Amino acid sequence: MARVPSAVVAATGLVGGYGVARWTKKRQLGGAVLTVAGAAAAQQWRSRAGGKAAGALTVAYVAAFAGSHPLAKKVGAWPSVLGVAGAVALASWAVADRKA
Repeated sequence: MARVPSAVVAATGLVGGYGVARWTKKRQLGGAVLTVAGAAAAQQWRSRAGGKAAGALTVAYVAAFAGSHPLAKKVGAWPSVLGVAGAVALASWAVADRKA
């Protein structure tokens, strides 16, 4: 089976969680997507980069989600979500995916 980079999993969780919440008008459903993808990414981070790196990247993932809300008031919802997803993906790639 092909290996999916953790950067893709994390970015997909942020973008997909927002998209699902917006299109279904069910925030809990978007939160479930965000949570499942975040847990999958964290598992990958732990196995590829260790516990400390996984903890730091998980904090970054949650901070990106929280930070996207005030950022959206300045730049719009989609630009905000795409920006924070890109930032988390870049951090994930640098820490866990680059050497793989």
